[in-house]
Amino acid sequence: MYSKLFNRFIIFLALVNLAGCAFTQNSESAEMNASSTTQVNYDLASMLKTAQQQSTQDNVNGNQFTPLKHHKTLANYVEQMALDLVDTLEFESDTDTNINIAVTTLVDLDSSLTKSNQLGNQISETLIHQLQKFGYGVVDFKTTQTIDVNSRGDFAFSRDIEKLSEEQMASHVLAGTLIYRSDAVVVNTRVINAHTKKIVASSRKLIPIYVLNKEDIYLSSN
Repeated sequence: MYSKLFNRFIIFLALVNLAGCAFTQNSESAEMNASSTTQVNYDLASMLKTAQQQSTQDNVNGNQFTPLKHHKTLANYVEQMALDLVDTLEFESDTDTNINIAVTTLVDLDSSLTKSNQLGNQISETLIHQLQKFGYGVVDFKTTQTIDVNSRGDFAFSRDIEKLSEEQMASHVLAGTLIYRSDAVVVNTRVINAHTKKIVASSRKLIPIYVLNKEDIYLSSN
């Protein structure tokens, strides 16, 4: 008899212990849920407003994003421009597959469209290489009829119109504009049919100022 009572007492204690554990777990779960609710209950509208004000203040103060380290070069961006031009190139007829492109200097987007700088010239030079690499014919119209030899060296290039050929060798012209922003330069380029003036390809690329600063490229107009 005593043995049965002892066994029942042991079972009772075990049930009490299990009930206590369940109560403790429920309490901890309730505390965690309450804590989770407290963490999520932020004033998101206020946070967004604060972030927007901070962003606006940074723009006013001229605080632009500049990575501490990067491996981007101007050539990387020009290669992307060339890829965009090739991807959007539309041939007007079967004879256009052997086009010859004259690459001109990119100019500032102003009222005269005659001002440029080191950036405009360097992009043009790099585009010549990229288009040639993609298999397109490129005409260098700055090449003179003869080689000018003097005490300073031997020269094949000139911007003197009298020394250049009057023959129209290019079927298409690549031209473009530069638009200056506080933290970047927007470069717009297009390939134009020299006879019909129809645009057969176009590209738009934004080059961050920190990329140009890394390569010491000057933006003052010539």
